[in-house]
Amino acid sequence: MPRSIAQEQDILKLPAPKSPPQLTSRRIGIHTSTSGGVETAAERAYRLGCNTFQIFSSSPRQWKPYLLGRSQCDQMRGLREKYGIKPLVIHTNYLINLAGVNPEFLGKSIEAFRAELERALALCAEYLVLHPGSFRGSSREEGLDRVAAAIREAANGLDLKAGNLTVLIENTAGAEYSLGGSFEQVAELVAKLRGLIPIGACIDTCHTHVAGYDIVSEAGMHETLAQLDATVGLKNVAVWHCNDAKAARGSKLDRHQHVGKGMIGLEPFRRLLNDPRTAHSAFIAETPIDEPGDDLRNVETLKGLVQEE
Repeated sequence: MPRSIAQEQDILKLPAPKSPPQLTSRRIGIHTSTSGGVETAAERAYRLGCNTFQIFSSSPRQWKPYLLGRSQCDQMRGLREKYGIKPLVIHTNYLINLAGVNPEFLGKSIEAFRAELERALALCAEYLVLHPGSFRGSSREEGLDRVAAAIREAANGLDLKAGNLTVLIENTAGAEYSLGGSFEQVAELVAKLRGLIPIGACIDTCHTHVAGYDIVSEAGMHETLAQLDATVGLKNVAVWHCNDAKAARGSKLDRHQHVGKGMIGLEPFRRLLNDPRTAHSAFIAETPIDEPGDDLRNVETLKGLVQEE
């Protein structure tokens, strides 16, 4: 998720909107800054015109957990109710690798993932997105088994169902040793966990494209969605990460671009947003921040593609 927060224009420092932002029938949002506390992200999402959003609940590149205060959770819930923003999606720490073979690192990953689950429950998040991880040093099948076992261990004793929290396995760009580069691998991991915890999938358009799937042509998008439905099941895809790609199809290079400005282009996003089989999903951009206002422009681009009846 390449984003330069240093270049972000903090929308909270701008005058509050005089009227509520115009929303669409689709749930559209963006990965939102939590600068000043996680609770501030809901206000930012509202001012960006979002009716859903994604955050990190702690630093994405540090093991030390962020300690949430009760008041922060209460403020987040209150703002979400006030503005009608749902679902709240949390993306897990980048350091977590539940497929790893190193016992010490795997133990730290399990501990960190349990903390992610606990924070997600405290914040009343609906979804927690997880990259499956790297199986370097073992077979792919062994890696999938380790991820499933690690998730079960991390979730032990936590009632995710009562907390309305679902873990979403995200597809990846298909790099060597990376799990989740195919829909079949995502589906296999979902199947291993079904019945044990609430489980589903998050599909990233950039990752799908660079992993080799054709989502650019109309026929290719049709075939790709058919493959996704036959493996993971479109009904199980709760979140779409709507990112254009800087790299070519099949390159396996995870480089996000502004919606409509990359190798994917606008039309595939239009098709995705207006497909009745994806109407239940949240569509969240993880686009870069190259200039002030890029967040707002990407949200507006996605909203502008929705064809209302």
